[in-house]
Amino acid sequence: MRNFSKDDIRKFVKDENVNFIRLQFTDIFGMIKNVEIPVSQLEKALDNKMMFDGSSIDGFVRIEESDMYLIPDLNTWMVFPWPSGKGKVARLICDVSLADGTPFPGDPRGNLKRIINEMKELGFTEFNLGPEPEFFLFKLDDNQQPTLELNDNGGYFDLAPLDLGENCRRDIVLELEELGFEVEASHHECAPGQHEIDFKYADVLTACDNIQTFKLVVKTIARKHGLHATFMPKPIFGVSGSGMHCNVSLFKDKENLFFDKNGERKLSETAYQFLAGVLEHVQGFTAITNPTVNSYKRLVPGYEAPCYVAWSAQNRSPLIRIPASRGMSTRIEVRSVDSSANPYLAMATILAAGLDGVKRKLEPPKPIDQNIYEMKPAEIAENGIGLLPTDLDHALIALSENKVVQEALGNHIYSNFYEAKKVEWESFRTTVHSWELERYMKIY
Repeated sequence: MRNFSKDDIRKFVKDENVNFIRLQFTDIFGMIKNVEIPVSQLEKALDNKMMFDGSSIDGFVRIEESDMYLIPDLNTWMVFPWPSGKGKVARLICDVSLADGTPFPGDPRGNLKRIINEMKELGFTEFNLGPEPEFFLFKLDDNQQPTLELNDNGGYFDLAPLDLGENCRRDIVLELEELGFEVEASHHECAPGQHEIDFKYADVLTACDNIQTFKLVVKTIARKHGLHATFMPKPIFGVSGSGMHCNVSLFKDKENLFFDKNGERKLSETAYQFLAGVLEHVQGFTAITNPTVNSYKRLVPGYEAPCYVAWSAQNRSPLIRIPASRGMSTRIEVRSVDSSANPYLAMATILAAGLDGVKRKLEPPKPIDQNIYEMKPAEIAENGIGLLPTDLDHALIALSENKVVQEALGNHIYSNFYEAKKVEWESFRTTVHSWELERYMKIY
């Protein structure tokens, strides 16, 4: 694990000819923000004295309390490989503090660190995350604006000539590896123009940092190929949407606490309790893991999307799957998350939900090992299988009724997120859409 010092950063700047440094952070909606400084201001940044106006960031603070500081995490040092004129550009991911030096409660990364500390108080030392982000590639027009024209007609695991995004995807992988990612798999997904790149798991904070970096790399390299990469969950009607399955596991020192060689399915009591907690609270955190109006166009039956609240160690139709690997690789795969989510908030709520299951020693319902997509409604009801919220409005209602998820977000993030998303829903609800015009204009 990295443990960089200030002297290390100074040496990196000199050795790698860095002229500018981006002090990067994430707002509550998952958008990457940054303050770029010349290398002459490095010492100020290293001394945690770099101030910015928090009132200019949606969901942060009001104008009368706007002075905030960026606190660089030195272990996130990274030099971008892209040409930038004279010298190179590096980045440091930052936590956000108030003017008095205390952590800002509206900082998603800092909030995740708070939940990690609560986890450690329960005797666990690490929560690992292996994400599987999917994305679509669309062509750019002559003005470099995204179109709705896909650049390939490939399907699951296809190769060229059907997968015309292969070269772009390969370049993305090469850039990621140059930045220190260990890429485990790269392939075309089942929908035309859809791709997936999986990289090695890490502790949850590092993994969330990696997700944000991954999105930036994908979009940057795609544009060099004349393409627009989008992590929008469902950009095309009639095909599968893009998710970000999250493989999670709890450790104590170097022991995977989800594995028990003598347990049923070789899963530990802790694994079952964590699983039960996630299932109990999943409706409450769905507004966080699936935070857009468009997210719920993906979470519908018929497209292999996990809209049923159930689990299995055998099939992929339930919301939670237990992959076959055991030992150190034992993990729980939460399949409902999509890449429009703020990863820091999504993982804070999933971790808090699972820990609540452990604390209360919850037991999960029986596994559903048959294909839920082929079940009749009566069978679904008979097996006690619930449904995820069907739109953002219902997800927000579930969030407003779940105290565990609210506490995982903290009052500042919860209240600002909830209010902003209610406005987003009302805007969508009251807008007249093209579908309505096509359906009703002539007949009424």
